Amino acid sequence: MRDDDFERLYAAHAEPLLGFLVYRTSDRALAEDVVADTFERVLRTRFRFDPRKSSEKTWVYTIALNLLRDRARRQAVESQALEHAMQPVGGGRGEIEAIEERDELRRALERLSPEEREAVSLRYGADLTLPEVAQVLGQKQATVHGRVYRGLQKMRDELG
Repeated sequence: MRDDDFERLYAAHAEPLLGFLVYRTSDRALAEDVVADTFERVLRTRFRFDPRKSSEKTWVYTIALNLLRDRARRQAVESQALEHAMQPVGGGRGEIEAIEERDELRRALERLSPEEREAVSLRYGADLTLPEVAQVLGQKQATVHGRVYRGLQKMRDELG
């Protein structure tokens, strides 16, 4: 796919795709992000497009839906990790102390990069092993280990 083909593809499908994603998500900002990510991926992977397997339109929409599903999975894992981390550990503490600790933990998680937060969430929220996290993310185990290590170190620094 040449540059002019990409421009034609964008002109033909960006607006209808945005409309579909706004309808699907009820969130214009999210829809705009997914459209941008979709066409960024189209540009990066355009050499893989095979017109014998699908039309350009179905290819673009498939990419968009996969990105939307990936975002939903990440959010679910992060939410699960936060819920898991927010479970009261000790029986003798008061509710206010537990809430304060949860808020501190949430702030510490929010300071991580998205990649670190995702790796830490999968490791501790979903209780996956490092090899399992690497497989889920499609990354090397050493990369995932580094993200988890850096993420935990940042959280330790943040929490004191």
